[in-house]
Amino acid sequence: MFGLGMQELLIILAIALVVFGPSKLPQIGSGLGKAIRDFKKGVSSDDSEDSVKEAKDENSKDFHR
Repeated sequence: MFGLGMQELLIILAIALVVFGPSKLPQIGSGLGKAIRDFKKGVSSDDSEDSVKEAKDENSKDFHR
């Protein structure tokens, strides 16, 4: 996972806890999870739109022949 070990992850979590505080940490985690989910959904929908466009292009080429 990005070359990070358990010790590095614990240090990052400790720094985040000090900077944001224990009450804000769940909100930040939730927002980060939602952002990652939306990003993945956007990337996968772009891929499917590209494949649909390519299929339409191929069909139009076959039609014009």
